[in-house]
Amino acid sequence: MKLITPSMKMAEVLESNYLLLPVLSRFGIKLGFGEKTVRDICIEKNIDIPFFVAMLNTFSNENYFPEEEIHTFNVLAIVNYLRSTHTYYLQTLVPTIEQLIDTLAQSRSQHNRSLKSVKRYFREYKKELIDHLKQEDTVTFPYIEQIYYAYHGLSTHQRRNISKEYSMKMFKREHTNIDEKLLDLKNILIKYISGEYDEVVCNAIIFELFRLEKDIIDHTRIENTILLPLVAKMEQSLKCMKR
Repeated sequence: MKLITPSMKMAEVLESNYLLLPVLSRFGIKLGFGEKTVRDICIEKNIDIPFFVAMLNTFSNENYFPEEEIHTFNVLAIVNYLRSTHTYYLQTLVPTIEQLIDTLAQSRSQHNRSLKSVKRYFREYKKELIDHLKQEDTVTFPYIEQIYYAYHGLSTHQRRNISKEYSMKMFKREHTNIDEKLLDLKNILIKYISGEYDEVVCNAIIFELFRLEKDIIDHTRIENTILLPLVAKMEQSLKCMKR
């Protein structure tokens, strides 16, 4: 897929990859683009153009990496985008999948053991996902904000308030893959589901699981390849200031 550029019309961007719709929503961009370009929309919404284009390309192309632009990105903008992604998972995608699984479990045969195992497995995955996102929202992101303000504020008070119990090294070490269980759940549905079940609902669940898995993979890639190096560099600079 060709790279998205600021001069492309926003409608054409979405037509080329409809899965970008949630990404636009995270930036507060609604439908009704007319003939406006990506640049036009960004100026209208006061969105950093290089960062927005990088997010679109990261989501559209798994081999894309904004090597030249990465050092210009605002860390807080990345954190805000990731927080919006968390909200999308918890308020939209997860409830949608959960509702579909409930519908599937109640359809045709309530005694279908494979359907009950799907429901149980997703419940376990949901808990794991919520715990993972909560850790980032309550520990990782506030720490990154501390680092950012200390780095740019250059005040002794701000530097003293930085948590000594956390670091990006810890984040990298503890950062788990939350997409692995989704693969297992898809396999249960694709390979092992049996008995009577609603095929339309089952197919809808599989589609949504693929969508969630893809989004989470891109989410993790943004954290590991863009956010982590930027914050680690700030950490190192702050350590040098203390010497």
